[in-house]
Amino acid sequence: MEQSAQGRIAGRKPVAVVDIGSNSVRLVLYEGNNRALTMLFNEKVLSGLGKGIAQTNKLDERSVASALGALKRFRKLIDQAGVEEVYPLATAAAREASNGPDFVRAAEEAIGTPIRILSGQDEAFYAAQGVIAGFHVPNGVAGDMGGGSLELVDMANGRIGTGLTLPLGGLRLQDLSGNDISKAKAIADSEVANCGMTGLAEGRPFFAVGGTWRNLAKLHMEQRRYPLHVMHGYEVAASDWLTFLDMVVKGDPEKLPGIAAVSKPRRALLAYGAVALQAVLRHLRPSSVVLSALGVREGFLHTLLTEEERRKDPLLEASREFSILRSRSPRHSEELVSFCQRTFETLGIEETPDEERLRAAACLLSDVGWRAHPDYRGPQSLSMLAHASFSAVDHAGRAYLGLASYYRHEGDFLQNAMPEMQTLAGPRLMARAQLLASLFRVAYVLTASTPGILDRLRWRPDARGGFRLLLPPDLAGLVSEKPLGRLEQFAKLVDRRLRLDIG
Repeated sequence: MEQSAQGRIAGRKPVAVVDIGSNSVRLVLYEGNNRALTMLFNEKVLSGLGKGIAQTNKLDERSVASALGALKRFRKLIDQAGVEEVYPLATAAAREASNGPDFVRAAEEAIGTPIRILSGQDEAFYAAQGVIAGFHVPNGVAGDMGGGSLELVDMANGRIGTGLTLPLGGLRLQDLSGNDISKAKAIADSEVANCGMTGLAEGRPFFAVGGTWRNLAKLHMEQRRYPLHVMHGYEVAASDWLTFLDMVVKGDPEKLPGIAAVSKPRRALLAYGAVALQAVLRHLRPSSVVLSALGVREGFLHTLLTEEERRKDPLLEASREFSILRSRSPRHSEELVSFCQRTFETLGIEETPDEERLRAAACLLSDVGWRAHPDYRGPQSLSMLAHASFSAVDHAGRAYLGLASYYRHEGDFLQNAMPEMQTLAGPRLMARAQLLASLFRVAYVLTASTPGILDRLRWRPDARGGFRLLLPPDLAGLVSEKPLGRLEQFAKLVDRRLRLDIG
């Protein structure tokens, strides 16, 4: 009998979403439907169902054949994976074409289950749900650009407001303009100017969803030599996009600097994505553009969760799962969260709410690199956590999580771990990572990752204005040169008088 996989969360049943879009047909298998989604498998075929539909009002026969072939393959993959819950979703091309109903019937036969046809309002709603699933209480405007349409929806502190759909998908723009980028620019500008959302995003971010915009961001990253190639949470000031977008609109896509980072089938629509984003920036006036890797698919699954599950913090849930899969003791990691909370409160170390949740995540993730060679635990932990498939954390937060674990293993806070990551974190979060790592070094040398110890330690003020970390009498043997030296290092960082004591 095959041994069960230890790299997956026990008891999870995989779910599948089949996304039949105007440009691509995609299958995504998830480990399960929960607050922190994890992909098991992801495959797309650029069938181009929406190509030419603006002129003919029909789905192209070759595109239909490509899509149906992909769906038959997806059905086989779904069966092989033992998936019981399958959610096929179809968007603009399937709902608008005159031969759409015929295609849907054939597609349902190919995938073996009824297909849900999303309206434009549905697409806007689920795109916003995807952003809510992937960010911590987002406040801004979400925009999901597919092949056939652009959905815009307002979000205020995690709540979905006004939403609408515009005929500004990449393929649609290409067709409506007759491959004339100047005409496409005028169409996009007119549609967004008259949609009733002028100034709606002012002072807030615009959350960009969709493959064309992700590829624009990938190109932007490549040109600026950005050190962290993680799309989700990539944020750039709106003003910094303007020159870049203008270059994409006016240039030959094959000659753009860094174009090798974008797959060849995606390059033809970059300029159309650029003019749509230009119109959004010009009229909605957001403060920044934030890329979201989560969209309609994840938003649809998010709506199926219980309200209690939706209220959970996806970063902390993902960190707990990572701890279960990789830590020596997940229970010890949870105890470390409480111990560090008590320490910060006792010593009067102030935190913002976001710093507090980042600290909790760092505690849960602090031991995930223990299987690496001792000489490489720091660098491997840094790389693993900065590049992990987490949501609800920005890139500065990713750098912080990686650096906290790096410094915990390395111990030397003066060396240049990875200058790019330290720059991403910024001075405050880098200092916080060092401080927390120093506290980790105290905790781990006293516990050796054994649960049941940290909950027995207590901080108490002493007569000289400092604090004592009290160990119960039966743990007195733990006090020696090593933990005393580490506590002294932590005391210097927090500028407090600290000592170990028995009591």
